[in-house]
Amino acid sequence: MLTLVIKRAALGLMTLWAASVLIFAGTQILPGDLAQAVLQNNATKENVAALRHDLGLDRPVVERYADWLGNAVQGDFGTSLINKRDVSIDLAPRIYNTLFLALYAAAIAVPLSVGLGILTAAWQGSVFDALANAVTLLAISLPEYFLGYLLIKWVAVYWGLFPVLASVTPETPFSGRLYMTFLPMLTLVLVIVAHMMRMTRASVIAVMSSPYIEMALLKGLPKWRVVVEHALPNALAPIINVVALNLAYLIVGVVVIEVVFVYPGLGQSMVDAVAKRDVPVVQACGLIFATVFITLNMVADILALVSNPRLRHPR
Repeated sequence: MLTLVIKRAALGLMTLWAASVLIFAGTQILPGDLAQAVLQNNATKENVAALRHDLGLDRPVVERYADWLGNAVQGDFGTSLINKRDVSIDLAPRIYNTLFLALYAAAIAVPLSVGLGILTAAWQGSVFDALANAVTLLAISLPEYFLGYLLIKWVAVYWGLFPVLASVTPETPFSGRLYMTFLPMLTLVLVIVAHMMRMTRASVIAVMSSPYIEMALLKGLPKWRVVVEHALPNALAPIINVVALNLAYLIVGVVVIEVVFVYPGLGQSMVDAVAKRDVPVVQACGLIFATVFITLNMVADILALVSNPRLRHPR
């Protein structure tokens, strides 16, 4: 087991290194000259040359990448080209806001989707099953930004229950954060619950067709007990994977939701930095997103190994 965990961790680190190469290369091959884009009207020949020297653009690409990655590993993402402030310090409250929103949505979505998946599997073919599948299929078919605008129109504007914009500050109390971010949270929940619920339902139904499940039912055990005690533990591996993937989406895919609700998170910072061509901020946001996504996938692989002993042995 320890060997498998070490292998998964090594593969995760290699994947993260490959992602860092792509992030750095992607910001370097953008059209136009970065120094001229930053200076704009002040882009004289001398000023451009001086700024290129200050930014290290006159150095070899490999050397610049090595310096950037070495500093990033230590938590130093450089200085913003726009406000000349430390990127790590500026992004710290943004990371907290994004994590708060993601954990807020996960705390609602994960138990709700797993519970609905178990109920629809236990009552397969019932009216509840058909209704739940229809609603979740509708939710998963709509883009998240469209759902967000619908909630803004009806819940915020028409009914006036929640604010249109999720404008939180470091001084906002916990209860105020829950209230201000309710609509972004609800949008994320509607998007990911459908996928997790349908995957949970499919996994439990697949296990329910096994001979030992049929024997348990023939012996007269209640169906809910068969599902919870016998079917669910053997269906955990795919459920864990889909939950981890959706948790990764909550962190990485929250960019669109933050823009719709003008939420001061990491995704909003990345969009603003791209518009202003603030390369250090773009690189930092991209590397943070990649780290979270790869880490959660690695954790999902390890949890799948723990929950399913058959995956620990080569076939």
